[in-house]
Amino acid sequence: MKGQEVSNDKKYNKLIIILSIVIPLAVAALFGIKIDVELPVFLPPIYACINAVTALVLVLAFIAVQNKKIKLHERLMKFAIILSVLFLLMYIAYHMTSDSTKFGGDGIAKYFYYFILLTHIVMSVAVIPFVLITYVRAITNNIEKHKKIAKITFPLWLYVAITGVIVYIMISPYY
Repeated sequence: MKGQEVSNDKKYNKLIIILSIVIPLAVAALFGIKIDVELPVFLPPIYACINAVTALVLVLAFIAVQNKKIKLHERLMKFAIILSVLFLLMYIAYHMTSDSTKFGGDGIAKYFYYFILLTHIVMSVAVIPFVLITYVRAITNNIEKHKKIAKITFPLWLYVAITGVIVYIMISPYY
């Protein structure tokens, strides 16, 4: 059994590394590309809502697993991943078609905003490999290792989802 776990880990490790590098680089590169298209909707409130729903789904998934409702936990986690991918696609679409909005506040609010924004960005990059590793350990039925890393992944991912909403709320008056 141990040999199969190592084999499964190796099978996915390259993909996890590639995605963990390619996703942030692609997002950064796409920030430099501007498309002269007006989107039919204003995306920031939509993807802020997606972040809020993601946070809620993560908490519900945590509660489900605590109550031994494993199938529900599994479905909720897959939904959280889908929401995160949807968020990322909308976020990229918005920034490729719109100029970035500058925060207009001052004083302590400015420092708080930039602290939240900076930690949100750093954690959103850092959480990618954690989510992927946690997911792979679940689908390969490596549950003990899954539980170990999920204890790290859950608060990181929840922080990213919640701070995404906070960033939107703080910058929304300046759109």
